[in-house]
Amino acid sequence: MKFATLAAVATGASARTFTVYNACPFTIWPAIFTDLNVGSAVPSHPNGWEAAAYTKVTFTVPDNWRAGRIWGRRNCDFSKPGAQSCLTGSCNGGLVCNDRSGAGVPPATLAEFTFDGTDDWYDVSLVDGYNLPVRITNNQGCPVADCAKDLGPNCPSQLKGPFDASGFPVGCNTPATCPPSGVQFYDYFKSNCPNSYAYAYDESSGNALFKCASSKRADYTITFCP
Repeated sequence: MKFATLAAVATGASARTFTVYNACPFTIWPAIFTDLNVGSAVPSHPNGWEAAAYTKVTFTVPDNWRAGRIWGRRNCDFSKPGAQSCLTGSCNGGLVCNDRSGAGVPPATLAEFTFDGTDDWYDVSLVDGYNLPVRITNNQGCPVADCAKDLGPNCPSQLKGPFDASGFPVGCNTPATCPPSGVQFYDYFKSNCPNSYAYAYDESSGNALFKCASSKRADYTITFCP
């Protein structure tokens, strides 16, 4: 945390406020990952933590945060090896995801951010599959990105899972490849979550990737189970 704050000062970047709220009626384990091959600015918070139901944490993120993602992990047991610690969303490193290799294991719904100095770019991505409903809001009236529906129960059978101990599907995977005729199962993801990034080239839909002018200095809230 101290390093993150010093890094922001050293680059001349000021910070935004991020709030991560677990509105789910069960515990999740949120995680943060920054692709350090793209930028060195990192949030002022550990890369993973336990969030009981209806709790929130607030931290700062530098204005030049790039290639960042936040997601939630489900059904975790950190006595198991890092990449196998959680039923969905596990990362190398266990509770606190590794700075270099802790990007997370699909399926996982991602809240993604890149602040390029002109615009804040953000999206809720299903490219790595789905494991929790997520919404990104802000305090400046910029667009809302979300996947607010539980995609597990009605997920196509060949994509459904993994399953918890009761047999409930807590994830929905996305196809590994796109067939020549189009993006398989695209309609399932996009019709249920129209303001999400449903596959790797979804920008043409017009409501996958969103932006907010950097000059607005928006603060963001990421809500799980909105």
